[in-house]
Amino acid sequence: MAQNAVTIRIAEPEGGGLRCGSMRTSTLFLLSAAAIGLAACSASVRSLDNNAASVVQPVSQKVWPALPGETRLSNLHQLTNGGENAEAYFSANGQWITFQSTRDGRTCDQQYVMKSDGTGLLRVSNGQGKVTCGWFLPGSERLFFASTHAVSAQCPAKPDPGKGYVWGIDDFDIYTVGRDGKDLRRLTHYNTYTAEGVLSPNGKRIVFTSLKDGDLDIYTMNVDGTDVKQLTTSPGYDGGPWWSPDGTKIVYRAYHPTDPTELQTYRDLLKQHMIRPNKMEIFTMNADGSDQKQITRLGGANFGPSWAPGGKQIIFSSNHVSPRSGNFDLYLINLDGSGLTQITNSPVFDGFPMFSPDGKKLLWASNRNDAKEGETNLFMADWK
Repeated sequence: MAQNAVTIRIAEPEGGGLRCGSMRTSTLFLLSAAAIGLAACSASVRSLDNNAASVVQPVSQKVWPALPGETRLSNLHQLTNGGENAEAYFSANGQWITFQSTRDGRTCDQQYVMKSDGTGLLRVSNGQGKVTCGWFLPGSERLFFASTHAVSAQCPAKPDPGKGYVWGIDDFDIYTVGRDGKDLRRLTHYNTYTAEGVLSPNGKRIVFTSLKDGDLDIYTMNVDGTDVKQLTTSPGYDGGPWWSPDGTKIVYRAYHPTDPTELQTYRDLLKQHMIRPNKMEIFTMNADGSDQKQITRLGGANFGPSWAPGGKQIIFSSNHVSPRSGNFDLYLINLDGSGLTQITNSPVFDGFPMFSPDGKKLLWASNRNDAKEGETNLFMADWK
């Protein structure tokens, strides 16, 4: 759906994952893939070698009031303080959160876990390459995420700024690891963009996005990587998939260029492992890929969808009110496209929403209340 403070501030997902990545700002246009270094963090850090998990002392939670118009939110707690932190998702028991961050002085993301109160912060990825899109496996003792470290221990090269606003499509594969950062195992072996994974409610399958067959499509597989099934085939980007609470549907975002020139431009960029998705809308489909329906027709960038409690509404992030700005807000919408309701009301980025398993809290990433302009932190609020 996930980076420098500049004259023209346009929010963007980092190219770590097309669903994933912290939302930041760019010197060019909406949704380019520049990266930012981590600002000094108030938390104390114990430095370890790249093959060990790093332990970071938790920062004290900050409590903020909801902004005018944010009537569904109260008791806002800031869980991180400084740098770029995003893609935060609950474990099934609601006791843990996993997220990606450029903390520890890094120039691209690594994967972390912490308790849902912000304590017990631990790096679980190996410190090499770039990671994105973490999610807990059944039992909450292990998790999976995508990483490029098999290709290179270094951060992937950034796209050529001369290409305009683009995302780099890096060579991710999916890995699993213990919540203690031990026993890293490779799950997929496609050696091309494979990320954006989400576990099904019954814990048996993972839905994900991959370039493995030449286009960015959505697939499912068993949690051991077997029985891979392709769900989407339309030319263009399909990604950000997320199971409904009952596991019968999947919500996702898509960019399907129909103009021949636009489609050829998309394919030319894809050959260079880049994408320019400035027109993303929200779709749903059945869990087997049937009955694909477009839900939004808002214009701009609509991304990072997940499900509201009960599975009757979708929550997502959008800048459709001002498509060339960095002002993304969270919205609710019914499955038939009616009832669009704005949830957040900050003048900066709000995105990557997820409700707690009990439906009582909302977790998301935001540039609000940043100590340094453009920093992305994690917030949790009571849901009314």
